Amino acid sequence: MTSFQHAKDLRADFPDLVAGVLAVTGVTPDADVTEPVAVHTTAALARLGTGPLAEFPEIQAWRRTFSRMGLKPTQYRCASEALLRRLSKEGSVARINALVDLCNAVSMAYAIPVAALDLDRVDGDLEVRYVDGTENYETFAGGTEHPDAGEVSFVDDAGRSHARRWTNRQSGYSAVRENTANVLIVAEALHPGAHADVERLVAALSTAIAATWGATPRTALLSTASPCFYL
Repeated sequence: MTSFQHAKDLRADFPDLVAGVLAVTGVTPDADVTEPVAVHTTAALARLGTGPLAEFPEIQAWRRTFSRMGLKPTQYRCASEALLRRLSKEGSVARINALVDLCNAVSMAYAIPVAALDLDRVDGDLEVRYVDGTENYETFAGGTEHPDAGEVSFVDDAGRSHARRWTNRQSGYSAVRENTANVLIVAEALHPGAHADVERLVAALSTAIAATWGATPRTALLSTASPCFYL
């Protein structure tokens, strides 16, 4: 049985971290997510109208985390902030495929980064941890990079890095594509009230996935007290 978890030393450094996880089987490319994407995108736009993105507690927490990791937060942004900035400027974000579009819309609505990985492209256990720099990361263009030593990434048993700078950029290798059927979705937050917000996010995604694909995701909320999810 394979597992997903955050490394003990990472959790020790970020004790407020809450992660929501969903494992989904039976995803198909021909699904129509127009309605849930519209609902969550409208919610995101409404919230953007209430004040500056930089004042969102969810975004502030990730900016502090990036600064603590030695990254300039206005140069490297968590995925939800990047999406919301694009939405604020353009009024929409690019459509990719049904599941990714749904995850992006929910991520924007809750201002919490959401990663979706093709489980068939993950080798063994998956751990979010500090890397040593030998891990292999595949870009969306097909090139290979090695994350900087000390960077946080999702790493599997084969030493493959499935993200750069934690919640900044996913790998093209395990990105959800048209032929993806088995998916692990991870939402991570560190702001005050994160537990309740992540719980609502997971419920919203579960409801939309069940309505769209007829599949009931297995879900969990991970914390220091309950750190591991078995796939």
